[in-house]
Amino acid sequence: MNGNELHALLKSAQYDFEGRFDERWALEWMQENCYKSFVFCGLYAAFVFAGQHLMRERPKLNLRRPLVLWSLSLAVFSIVGALRTGFYMLHMIRTAGFRDSVCDNVFYSAPITKLWAYAFTLSKAPELGDTVFIVLRKQRLIFLHWYHHITVLLYSWFSYRDQVAGGGWFMTMNYTVHAFMYSYYAAKAAGLRVPRPCAMVITAAQILQMAMGLTVLGLVHRWMDQDRCQTTMENITWGSLMYLSYLILFALFFYDAYLKGSPKGKGSKSE
Repeated sequence: MNGNELHALLKSAQYDFEGRFDERWALEWMQENCYKSFVFCGLYAAFVFAGQHLMRERPKLNLRRPLVLWSLSLAVFSIVGALRTGFYMLHMIRTAGFRDSVCDNVFYSAPITKLWAYAFTLSKAPELGDTVFIVLRKQRLIFLHWYHHITVLLYSWFSYRDQVAGGGWFMTMNYTVHAFMYSYYAAKAAGLRVPRPCAMVITAAQILQMAMGLTVLGLVHRWMDQDRCQTTMENITWGSLMYLSYLILFALFFYDAYLKGSPKGKGSKSE
């Protein structure tokens, strides 16, 4: 199957609402507004510290039902995003090969994925709401949680702006991990008994995601001189530092939570 045949296949599998999405407008908006991600992160950081201070002498809020709805909505969003982007990546690998799937930046504008690439990028702002529940419910808020939220928002928005290679892998992996993670959080918030190994598997999947992210960035750097592997050294540098720090922090979290015998990171919601 050549490129035209692949495009025709994706076009035929596209829903009407996906086809109506204007990716050119989305790119223009992100190019004009991506620096607003610093505003979101600044306000978020202020809330993290001020919110914990204000709640110190106040009783915790239950918020169980809102938390179930919040986690469930993010779970459904992530499941659909994983299915749609995964469909594209699977056919890209099968028809063009692994190398082209890494270097591909058509992901941002291709049928099916153009909507979900933009939705993924924007979703990193409302996902900051995870922390609101942790603070108001006075649960343990670890460094990994808020550090991850800030850095992934900044990296995602600037990566979309630059339409860098590797984005298809990053987004599909994150959608997939979040599909399981938010489903787990929804079940826990609803009071369902979820076996502890499920949490271990999700954290292990997060660690694998970070290792794969580093691998993809390494391959993008190796192939970046080619016309079909477009990126910037700035993106590779910041992305590598981000994924490496995640890999270390998630590995430490896994050790402390599941191997060391310490209490589980209740409310950490780190990814």
